[in-house]
Amino acid sequence: MSVKTRLIIMNFLQFFIWGSWLITIGAYWFQNKQWSGAEFGAIFSTIGIASIFMPAITGIISDRFINAEKLYGAMHIMGAFVLFSLPLVDNPSTFFWVILLNMIFYMPTLSLSITVAYSALKNHGKDVVKDYPPIRIWGTIGFIAALWLVSLTHNETSVNQFYIASLVSLALGIYSFTLPKCPPLFNKAGNKSTIDSLGLNAFILFKQSRFTVFFLFSMLLGAALQLTNAYGDTFLHDFSKVAEYKDSIAVRYPAIIMSISQISETLFILAIPFFLRKFGIKYVMLFSMLAWVLRFGLFAYADPEGRLWMIILSCVIYGMAFDFFNISGSLFVETQTDPKIRGSAQGLFMMMVNGFGALFGSFTSGIVIDKYFTYADQSKDWNGIWTAFALYALAIAVAFPFLFKYKHTKELEKAIDRINS
Repeated sequence: MSVKTRLIIMNFLQFFIWGSWLITIGAYWFQNKQWSGAEFGAIFSTIGIASIFMPAITGIISDRFINAEKLYGAMHIMGAFVLFSLPLVDNPSTFFWVILLNMIFYMPTLSLSITVAYSALKNHGKDVVKDYPPIRIWGTIGFIAALWLVSLTHNETSVNQFYIASLVSLALGIYSFTLPKCPPLFNKAGNKSTIDSLGLNAFILFKQSRFTVFFLFSMLLGAALQLTNAYGDTFLHDFSKVAEYKDSIAVRYPAIIMSISQISETLFILAIPFFLRKFGIKYVMLFSMLAWVLRFGLFAYADPEGRLWMIILSCVIYGMAFDFFNISGSLFVETQTDPKIRGSAQGLFMMMVNGFGALFGSFTSGIVIDKYFTYADQSKDWNGIWTAFALYALAIAVAFPFLFKYKHTKELEKAIDRINS
């Protein structure tokens, strides 16, 4: 089996685990358990909490003590046991701590999988810029496959979604020990300092106003991503309470409908080089923010019958909303930072999006929904919820072009060329 095939399997299973429950846990929470929105917001904050410190810790461990592929496998095996225990939890407080433990094991595997893939490709004489993206796209396909499996088997509100994720996590954990070896390189790297390993050297970027603004908007956009992950599926499930909608395709298979978002994501990646060449990083980021406005705004006025097209269009637009900021943001970091700190700067970018952004979006949305958009019978004012989210994204989009100062550069052109090569 070729190294590319082995890495494709790794990426497919990596995101299959997440896709098994990330989008559908809201339906399980609200439809099955009937727990509160504020408590649910705390559940999604676990992604942010784990993203702030765990990748750095596992990075230090893999740099100094343990092969990355072995640490990667161990994290998935431990995560499998935690996922298997989730269905036993019968109160929201305990659920929070158990899902946090799961995220502590899962979130660092995202960066570890990249470390393993890059190391394997380089050791086999491959070009990571050219060869990694076609491998990584199988992660998105794995996420979609998991959504379809959970939806078609009608497990979106069932504990079975966690059992599916647990089984795949265990399988990937065992499989990981057969991956190409990725030994610690700390001594070979010239005794890199603890500050370097932690990525703390990248914090000097905050001395530059444009980076301060960039990281602030990264956090705010990270919050928007958590909003759509947390509430999209349960929004469609709630239509089952309306007689005229309960038998519609979108209500029967909401996870499949939501998977259009991931399909769109794979397609918009192909359009990024054109948009970057035509408009530059700043405006591609702005397009992403405007896409979030449409994403939420279309949901606000959609229904599963006469306005199903709004739901589908919203899912299509998600690809632009997600890809355009994440890819252009990473290119901004790549082209505007010193090569010595680009790795840690990319880590800081991910920390702001998946760490602090996730925390901010999760806690704030849960409290706001409970206080302003939840009726006495615990039903939700979805029109108000999505309209509020759309206004939030609109405020970001309006402020961004005035606050973010950046001009198109030749370095960007070189980076784009590398994407196209």
